Amino acid sequence: MDFKRALHRLPVFLSLFIFFFVLACSTSSWFPFKKGSPHKARSKELLDKEVIVIDKEEYVKVLNPKAPEGGKQPKYLYIPVNEYLSKREAFVIAVPQKEEPKKEPSPSAKPALAGAEKEVYSVSPETPSAPILKKKVLITRFDDRTTHGEESLGDWVSERLISELDRRSQRALFVDYQMVKEYLEAKKIPLTDLETPKVLHLLNEVFGIHALVSGQLSGPYAFTTKGGKEQEMTASAIIKIDVKLTDTLSGKTLKNLSATNPIVATKVQGSFPEERAKVKAIDVTVADLSRSLSRELDGLHWFCRIAKVEGEDVYLNAGRLTGIKVGDEMEVLRPEGRGEIKGKIRILTFFGVDASIGRMVNGKKPEMDDILRLTKREGA
Repeated sequence: MDFKRALHRLPVFLSLFIFFFVLACSTSSWFPFKKGSPHKARSKELLDKEVIVIDKEEYVKVLNPKAPEGGKQPKYLYIPVNEYLSKREAFVIAVPQKEEPKKEPSPSAKPALAGAEKEVYSVSPETPSAPILKKKVLITRFDDRTTHGEESLGDWVSERLISELDRRSQRALFVDYQMVKEYLEAKKIPLTDLETPKVLHLLNEVFGIHALVSGQLSGPYAFTTKGGKEQEMTASAIIKIDVKLTDTLSGKTLKNLSATNPIVATKVQGSFPEERAKVKAIDVTVADLSRSLSRELDGLHWFCRIAKVEGEDVYLNAGRLTGIKVGDEMEVLRPEGRGEIKGKIRILTFFGVDASIGRMVNGKKPEMDDILRLTKREGA
């Protein structure tokens, strides 16, 4: 009896088996019970991510969760795919940061600076209607800590940064590093003392330098991938550049900046791929760094110094190149006073490469090392 019942139910079981088999084969890829291949499942989870391959290893470009904390944290990280898939929640942050490119630098919208940035010589940028007086800046040769042998990129990177900043900023005048180096050597001052308060004050006094930019390189590191028999070698590179901006008058650090290039932007193929990838990495990183640094330089407070007083003539260490005009009037202040105005002088003529001569309009006779700031433009 039981055997006959089972025999009658056999067609029903066969029908159900065929039905579910056909259903499984025709189900859409999103059907929750269908198990696709691991590669396809991974592709869905990485659909909106930038994935790159370095030495046959896949990496995902993600926003650095620690980037909002500031300091020397890079904005992006490259995480191995398997690590990312197992810890995706740790990298789900600030997607709204994509709106950053829409922000335009605005003097009125610039947030208050913290720490050393609140110093009197790191104030908000001048308004577009204000006269353009250039601040003198010295960019040293960068410390190259990663290249070996005769290859040295520190000098070349600093020159590239000067060129890029000169293109971007209308308020910076770059002092020749070799000239400063020879002056310090003549004074028997070692270059290792360049960032000490005493030497910084000397640079401000003699050359009128407002800020010192020093930096160091990590990289560039190149990654190569060998193609098949008919494919050429592909290379990418990455470099990190750290920069410090120092105020020569106070000797304090105004800003620490850091930039790293996205590795995918340096991918090249063909002849000499490693060298070309390194050059692209430097170009991209210097361009990124120059945008931030130019804003900091433009925001520095302008002033110049009294270099000499002879009778009624007052000699200034700033002139035509700086943007001063004959007839301009300036207030005279003591460096340590910051609020005490000793008097006013009017610019009479220029001399030398970038110096000028003025005479007192009113107030006390100025002294060596007094500082001046523009109060009235010629013809205003």
